[in-house]
Amino acid sequence: MQLFAGSSEDFIDEGIQKTIAERLGDAFYDYYRFRASASEFISWQNSLRALATQLRYANIRDHGVVLEMQLPLSSSRLDCLVFGHAKDGDERAVLIELKQWTEVAPSEFEECVEAFVGKAVRRVLHPSAQAFRYAQYLEDTNSAFDPAANGISLKPCAWLHNMHPGASGVLRSTEFAAVLKHAPLYVNSDVDRFTDFFDDNVGGGHGVAVMEKALSGKHRSSRKLLEHTAKLVAGEPTYRLIDDQVIAFEAVLAMVRRSQKDKRLKSIVVVKGGPGTGKSVIALNLLGTLSKRGVQVYHATGSKAFTENLWRVLGSRSKAHIKYFNNFGQSAENEIDVLLADEAHRIRTSSNNRFTPTARRSEFSQVDELINATKVSVFFIDDHQSVRPGEIGSTAMFRETAMRIGARYEEVDLRTQFRCAGSDEYIDWIDQLLEIRKTGVMRLANDAFEFRMVGSPAELEAGVKSALAAGYSARMMAGYCWPWSDPDAEGHLTNDVTIGEFSRPWNAKPDARRLAKGIPKSMFWATDPGGVEQVGCIYTAQGFEFDYAAVIWGSDLVIRDGQWIGQTAASRDHVVKTRAGARFVDCVKNTYRVLLTRGLRGVSLFVIDDETRQFVESRLH
Repeated sequence: MQLFAGSSEDFIDEGIQKTIAERLGDAFYDYYRFRASASEFISWQNSLRALATQLRYANIRDHGVVLEMQLPLSSSRLDCLVFGHAKDGDERAVLIELKQWTEVAPSEFEECVEAFVGKAVRRVLHPSAQAFRYAQYLEDTNSAFDPAANGISLKPCAWLHNMHPGASGVLRSTEFAAVLKHAPLYVNSDVDRFTDFFDDNVGGGHGVAVMEKALSGKHRSSRKLLEHTAKLVAGEPTYRLIDDQVIAFEAVLAMVRRSQKDKRLKSIVVVKGGPGTGKSVIALNLLGTLSKRGVQVYHATGSKAFTENLWRVLGSRSKAHIKYFNNFGQSAENEIDVLLADEAHRIRTSSNNRFTPTARRSEFSQVDELINATKVSVFFIDDHQSVRPGEIGSTAMFRETAMRIGARYEEVDLRTQFRCAGSDEYIDWIDQLLEIRKTGVMRLANDAFEFRMVGSPAELEAGVKSALAAGYSARMMAGYCWPWSDPDAEGHLTNDVTIGEFSRPWNAKPDARRLAKGIPKSMFWATDPGGVEQVGCIYTAQGFEFDYAAVIWGSDLVIRDGQWIGQTAASRDHVVKTRAGARFVDCVKNTYRVLLTRGLRGVSLFVIDDETRQFVESRLH
């Protein structure tokens, strides 16, 4: 998706005449079905007029221009691409990150500065670092820019058209020398230098055809986290972190540096974000990076499925550094340098359970155990993914704990998301639909993410099989509304999920000891090819993602007279229905939110209850 694609002549004319912002605003509304904010509109007016003037001065007359291009499978948009040919004939594109800043201050986070953004001074990426990472991301995800296939060569840069050269010292300091070499920075007095940059890279013109080639590029295969875990933990840059992901990554590294200088004070970092914002990617990148630097670091979750898959991918030796939340009760104070608590919303009240020996029972809460054992505690959290009454992890709890014990505290909010085809609108629509948070997105109108309602579970299954045949990953999941039987004596599963003539088994139970050939253990349902033959539940699906997700919405959550009603009689989740009490509705809402956000490219939904189905359909388009 892009808001403008055309010739440089057209862009210059509209930019000089101040009509380009209105054109982008109309395209934005056509795509997103709501108006761009006033601040974004003003930004377009100011920056694009300045850019049009610069391109006219640089004689960029025979080129292609793309504005506000959404990065593949991401909610981020890059500002501008100018296409043409180098003088040696190579196809090239200049990627420009535009900023209206007039001054910046240094930051202790690497690759970051502090600037006045969104009515406050915030830590933000150095604009050259942002441009460079966008270029790397495009090379990774769009076939037209693939260096291995002689794709269009990207030349990133940053242009701060309001900044006086005397205010650019921080941005041009030696600590940014490496990134400035890859993505040079220009300010308002650099008109001739900026012109030379265009001339060196796209001076050969004939750029409209190059632009059309770029826009016809295919999204390269999505990267599955577990397939690349080994490289991440080895410290190899398999995933390109961009935007707020980099800020979160650097926030942790900065806190570790502080801790190494002053070992007396504890530090807590909270990285919060919704589905697909890359929390686990950041955590595993940190695990690899810190391990390489000789820091004693552990990764922990409360998810058996996710942890077992990490062990499976990395081998048994990884168990020394990849653990569960309840493994730290006997640790001495400050025994660990860094703990990366992934899926921290699954932290429980206590690590004790009915199997805990008396001698090992703890008197502390689980969060206090984790923080007591660790100098720097990092909690990756989505405050709306708690699906069981015993899961109490929340941003507020970590913040209050930091205040109570006098720990240094840092909080980073992840906004760029990489699931659901990068559609913020879809996530906002789901949250508004389920009344989890007010987003104002009452209708789903964005076609970038493939969401469809189907008339039967058989149609859901057919879609899963079709996606698999096309080379995509796909799974069927359901709300916990059917019994979950033990396997029979020969290890075969019972077809518990029965809807009319449709019947399929749940994934295997976690404690199932004997399973027939081809049936994966519960923790490997999401990654083993045999898992496609079963319906997954929330406890095996949470933490994983698929190209296409298929969801059965049961009768445990229904709409009646415009209100969401939790029907405990329809639930087969004994723990939730007997212990959640007033939180039952919230737990079930969060369950469907998780299931409906497992898809990278699309989600198909079958709703059993007629009134609920009609309500969901009424919120489409």
